Amino acid sequence: MSDVPTKTEKRYLRVPEAAAHLGLSFHTLAKHRCYGTGPRYHKLGGRIAYTVEDLDAWAATGLQTSTSDPGAGHIRPVHRGRR
Repeated sequence: MSDVPTKTEKRYLRVPEAAAHLGLSFHTLAKHRCYGTGPRYHKLGGRIAYTVEDLDAWAATGLQTSTSDPGAGHIRPVHRGRR
């Protein structure tokens, strides 16, 4: 059996790998999770895990084509109490 996931298998990343995948720091991703502004995640045995699909979907909400493009959504910087 291969260690490479097939298209039907989900690949789960722990917080450091998920942060690296998004180009964010570990702490920024943790703050997004705490404030409810980050990507969907799973709790697996008390550990946090993200699917690559959920990370990519969250990142796509901030996709823009120009500075005047309203885009599909907006990913705000992490600040307590702001959404």
